[in-house]
Amino acid sequence: MKIRVGFGFDVHKLVEGRELWIGGIRLEHEKGLLGHSDADVLIHAICDALLGAANMRDIGYHFPDTAGEFKDVDSKILLEKTVQLIAGKGYTIGNVDATIAAERPKLKAHIPAMQVTLARLMGIDEDDVSIKATTTEKLGFTGREEGISAYATVLIHT
Repeated sequence: MKIRVGFGFDVHKLVEGRELWIGGIRLEHEKGLLGHSDADVLIHAICDALLGAANMRDIGYHFPDTAGEFKDVDSKILLEKTVQLIAGKGYTIGNVDATIAAERPKLKAHIPAMQVTLARLMGIDEDDVSIKATTTEKLGFTGREEGISAYATVLIHT
């Protein structure tokens, strides 16, 4: 068995007039994340971690923001395609450990729904999807509520 680990990071700016999607679920909030797709920062970090672990570059390489086909695309589709890409190299996902950094909205109550959604999309058990939420104690762009970031570490194996 071959085991590989990958790390992903993503950040998007909060703006008015957009829906807020994190971890594949829509959250009620006065602002949403700005991006070419639905800007789901958590899914994007997970995709980058998976692609990195498989040595397949990054999400922007496979799903460029210059491609019209990905304009406003649901990031759940990008995650499904990413899982297919790494499966094409013979990899299966072992587990995901992720952290979302946001001042608001509070995410604790939404994490179980994110775990269910992401586990289903990746074809793994909910117990293999760890999601944590934190603030930056009002420091930096996250603390000023200008954006949200996410970090993900994954284990894949053959």
